[in-house]
Amino acid sequence: MDKLKKVLSGQDTEDRGGLAEVADASSLSWSTRIKGFVACFVTGILFSLLGTLLLWVPRKGLYLFAVFYTFGNIASIGSTVFLMGPMKQLQRMVEPTRLVATIMVLLCFALTLCSAFWWHNKGLALIFCVLQSLALTWYSLSYIPFARDAVKKCFSACLA
Repeated sequence: MDKLKKVLSGQDTEDRGGLAEVADASSLSWSTRIKGFVACFVTGILFSLLGTLLLWVPRKGLYLFAVFYTFGNIASIGSTVFLMGPMKQLQRMVEPTRLVATIMVLLCFALTLCSAFWWHNKGLALIFCVLQSLALTWYSLSYIPFARDAVKKCFSACLA
């Protein structure tokens, strides 16, 4: 369990200096981090589900769906900040293995909201929500060793 704590908080590969010890002294405890992660992740899921339910509201349903669904996904990604810390999360988001996935997720977030509010195109907003889910799944798979390769092999075997 200690190894998992070190890996998730980014401490297993860092050289522990005086500044890192000061940062650790003022950081949240492990149990508080887990509680924050769970609370933020569950909030994200609830927002996404609420957005799906609000899709059926007349006239404003799509706008509410786009907002709640996007904010739900943002909260779900933001939940990992509790485990790793904000700087480590940002550093991992721009690593070469997940940079394209990060850009796609953020782009889909923005395009979903743009298509709902500025372009007023319901079909496009739904397409971007689907793309948002796919991009978020691909981004999440980048944190699991060899998961992307397994998914690629599975799809290539199904399509062959």
